[in-house]
Amino acid sequence: MRRKPVVRSRDAEASRAAILAAARQRFASDGYERATIRAIAGDASIDPAMVIRYFGNKEKLFAEAADFDLRLPDLTALPRTRVGAALVDHFIERWEEDDTFMALVRTAATHDAAAKRVRSVLSAQVTPAITKLSEDRSPERAGLVASQLLGMALCRYVLKLPPLVGMSRAEVVAWLGPTIARYVTGKPAAT
Repeated sequence: MRRKPVVRSRDAEASRAAILAAARQRFASDGYERATIRAIAGDASIDPAMVIRYFGNKEKLFAEAADFDLRLPDLTALPRTRVGAALVDHFIERWEEDDTFMALVRTAATHDAAAKRVRSVLSAQVTPAITKLSEDRSPERAGLVASQLLGMALCRYVLKLPPLVGMSRAEVVAWLGPTIARYVTGKPAAT
């Protein structure tokens, strides 16, 4: 005698939330290319057709799953000498508590949609935060900040370079903080 499949009733909002949670986990662990709609649906205990129904395709699902709030602190409330250290410490905390941004970093190197999403997150969140401290060349300043922070994220959390993995959080902040502070509040050296 065949058993009837268990049918779980879900509302649309709960289904979307389950799919997004599963997608974030799957993209973080497998990367964009290896993550499949079928695997994400399985992780969410939902039919793959529902993933397509709610999100259209894998790229659109990724874009929504990779919607990432950096939750930047109010840098204007800090003494200028603490800005760099505060940013580095904040980014380390975000990387270590949420795999979503690391999935973006991992995937951005090889997939244009992910690279576009990283650029969007940084331009929408980092540049305005830096502009509040220094309007002079703030897009360039934000780009330099991103280059250092994303470089550390890639080397420490994705490539897992032993010297960087072995550094304590305080050591990373101590090394990178002054550089980030100079990018945000300093002047470029004369050429």
